[in-house]
Amino acid sequence: MTGKKKANRLIHESSPYLLQHAYNPVDWYPWSDEALEKAAIEDKPILISIGYSACHWCHVMERESFENDRIAGFLNTHFISIKVDREERPDVDQLYMDAVLAMGVQGGWPLNVFLTPEQKPFFGGTYFPPQSFYDILNNVNTAFQSKREKLNLSAEELANHLSKSDVVKYGLLASIPNSGESQLTESMRLMAPKFDLTSGGFNKAPKFPMPSIWKYILRYGHFFEEEPFIDHVIFTLQKMARGGIYDHLGGGFARYSVDDKWFVPHFEKMLYDNGQLLSLYSEAYLFTGNPEFAGILKETAGFLAREMLSPEGGFYSALDADSEGVEGKFYTWQEEEFRKVAGKEPDFWTDYFGLKKDGNWENGLNILTNHKSIGPISEKFNCTAAQASKMLFNLKKDLLEVRSERVRPALDDKILAGWNGIALSGLIDAGQALEDNDLLSLALKNARYLLKHHIHEGCLSRTSSQYNRSIPGCLEDYAFVIQAFIKLYQVLFDESWLKRVKELLDYTIDNFFDSREGFFFYTDKNARPLIASRKELLDNVIPASNSVMAENLFLSGLIFDEEDYTQKATEMTNHMKKLLFAEPEYAANWGSVFLMLNQPFAEIAIIGTDYKEIRDRINKKYHPNKLFCGAKSTSELPLLKGRKNRDRNTIYVCYDKSCKVPVNTAQEALKLLV
Repeated sequence: MTGKKKANRLIHESSPYLLQHAYNPVDWYPWSDEALEKAAIEDKPILISIGYSACHWCHVMERESFENDRIAGFLNTHFISIKVDREERPDVDQLYMDAVLAMGVQGGWPLNVFLTPEQKPFFGGTYFPPQSFYDILNNVNTAFQSKREKLNLSAEELANHLSKSDVVKYGLLASIPNSGESQLTESMRLMAPKFDLTSGGFNKAPKFPMPSIWKYILRYGHFFEEEPFIDHVIFTLQKMARGGIYDHLGGGFARYSVDDKWFVPHFEKMLYDNGQLLSLYSEAYLFTGNPEFAGILKETAGFLAREMLSPEGGFYSALDADSEGVEGKFYTWQEEEFRKVAGKEPDFWTDYFGLKKDGNWENGLNILTNHKSIGPISEKFNCTAAQASKMLFNLKKDLLEVRSERVRPALDDKILAGWNGIALSGLIDAGQALEDNDLLSLALKNARYLLKHHIHEGCLSRTSSQYNRSIPGCLEDYAFVIQAFIKLYQVLFDESWLKRVKELLDYTIDNFFDSREGFFFYTDKNARPLIASRKELLDNVIPASNSVMAENLFLSGLIFDEEDYTQKATEMTNHMKKLLFAEPEYAANWGSVFLMLNQPFAEIAIIGTDYKEIRDRINKKYHPNKLFCGAKSTSELPLLKGRKNRDRNTIYVCYDKSCKVPVNTAQEALKLLV
């Protein structure tokens, strides 16, 4: 009879991914001084295995290899084995992912990399079947014992490659100080042929939402009056919201669609995606007034509040794609099951949501889509649009209740500072766009959670301090929390949030900024050093932390009248212009910062008892290049200092430190915006 499994060191971790491996027979270590020092003392190679809780093939490899006593025994004898949650330690993940790519191997997760005792990589890959993995372990151990000099030389060469600056790699040392509007327009013209005019997005699969790209294109179209670009953004957002990538019952978006039509999602839901999409759909709603986008905002914010929120106000990281070992089982429907809930006129409703008797996907299952407007419901049931909306709402509510009785996907309950900053920004943007005080109250609750659990003496921890092991914040955490707090001030006009902004911003400059190249390192200089110090420059699914910091510096330069902040933001963006003009898809958030710096930017100061109401009226107009400061009477903020309300509300609209004649109503202020 098999006895109870013995726990390894991962049992003391808080990451769900690490805890999934806590009863493996492998003698796992977390990424720690203890593990690295043990490798050096015992002169053993290191296996670093990196994944995340919602990773399907990570689960497969754990089951096949890390639960295998033969493989575990070999690892325990000949290696120091380290397990890493890539979402807790993105710095470690980025470094060793780049190493594997440099080896000519396709990247992905699980990521398995072999290091010398000095943490220098010499071999790696992704998923390995169990026999192949055992053979690789055997070969690596043999090479480490018998060909050590050659192996060390290879590892040293690779470490030197990883140490090469991305600023040098991409040729960004030279600054391009002129505005470059003609080059910007030319780069957008090169991007347009990649648009998918049938399904939205770009002509490729899989399709990721990529919010920073569509935000940039929308703003570009707005400032340069390029209607085709605006139209494609709106078309893309409609197609995404109507496809299977969107959860039509519970709200929120899956990580990506595997096809080119937004139909079949990879069903995991990530906090960072949904936070960014709240911001993006908020901009689109303000631009269009489209009630469909308002519905997406309400449902997605509802999903975050219902399924991702901790009791104290922090947001969890992700929901798994699988339940009961089957991807998408929680979200998909057999037609017969759906019809039982649909009640009256089930044929109409199955057609409305795109269901088929034998399934529209695989194994007789249906993914819900909705490519129809509210009009067909009104026509079918001979009712008003308002009644049709109510009917649809009630049906979705009934379907959601039935779905809630199923076995739920696993929840990754890590609470990460940076991802919470993204969600906080999204809630603020949605709350303002919808004028929804409940969403703004939720945002404030989340901000207070960050303040209590992640910020200590002017610096950030990546994970909440309530957990066993606090991980120092990386640049991503500082960038997105600062960004959110700047937005929160403009909602509340509570200057205590600006105090936090300045503390965190000055900390990043002191501890992350490289004055030689003019960008921020990804890791704090006070953290244990990795074998190479990296800078995150390229915008991807999540915008590059350096591009977000450039935005933060620009806005903070206006708020605090700090020329050093403004100069840093300008120089960073000027250095990135070469890449922005050549590859705008990889520098989209830099493009939005470029538009902040090179298009008229309004500084709006409001003094008077109705300062928040005036802000709300001005905010109803889509105008991305603006910043608010406000107070009832007086303030020491540079944009407000010395301003007087003259016994009535007074609004100062300024551009580049030059103010127009003060006005007294929102309508008058709107006429001054250019």
